[in-house]
Amino acid sequence: MKLISSPTSPFVRTVRVLIRETGQDVDEAPVATSPMATDPSVLTGNPLGKIPALIREEGPALYDSRVICRYLDHRAGTDMYPETRLWETLTLEATAQGIMDSAVSCAYERRVRPEEFQFDGWIEAQWTKVSRALDAIEERWMSHLLGPLDAAHIATGCALGYLDFRFGDRNWRKGRPNLAAWFEAFNTRPSMKETEPEG
Repeated sequence: MKLISSPTSPFVRTVRVLIRETGQDVDEAPVATSPMATDPSVLTGNPLGKIPALIREEGPALYDSRVICRYLDHRAGTDMYPETRLWETLTLEATAQGIMDSAVSCAYERRVRPEEFQFDGWIEAQWTKVSRALDAIEERWMSHLLGPLDAAHIATGCALGYLDFRFGDRNWRKGRPNLAAWFEAFNTRPSMKETEPEG
C-alpha cells in the first residue's frame, strides 16, 4: 500500500499517526500539491485532487482521511473506533476534522489567494468556527479525551498541532486549560513526534 501525502496536511497527519499507533507498514509518498496546482499522482488516487489517498493492490484507492483511518483500523484489527462509544468517537473526530477544515481554509486564504483578493472577514468567520469547536471540546469532551486512545484523540491532536503550526499567534490555549494540558501530554507520543509538520 502507498499513502499519497504531504508533510504539512493535518488530514494526512491523522492517517500517519494512526498507522504508527496501529503498528502498520505503509509506504508514504509525499507530494507537493495545492488546490491551484494538483500533483498528477494525487489524481491517480482521488479524482477530487485532495490528499490523503491510499493506493491499494486489493481494490480501488481510498480517499478522505476518515475513510482511510476506518479502513486501516479494520485492516489491523485494532479498536480505534470502539463499538461501546462509537458515536462519541465519530462526533469528536468530526469536530476535530471541522477545525482542520476551517483552519486550512484560513491558511489557503493567505497562502494561495492573491493578496488583493484576500478577505479578512472570511478568515475571521472561519476562525470563529475553530474557536467554537475548541470551546465545545474544553466544555464537553475532556472526559472522552482522558479515556482510552481512539481515532478522535488522533484527530484532535492533529487539529491542535496544525493550529500551532500555522496559527501560533492566535493562542488557541487561552481560556482552555484542560485541552491545553491534554495536548501537551498527547503531543509527546512518538507517533506525534515522528509526524510533526515542517516548513
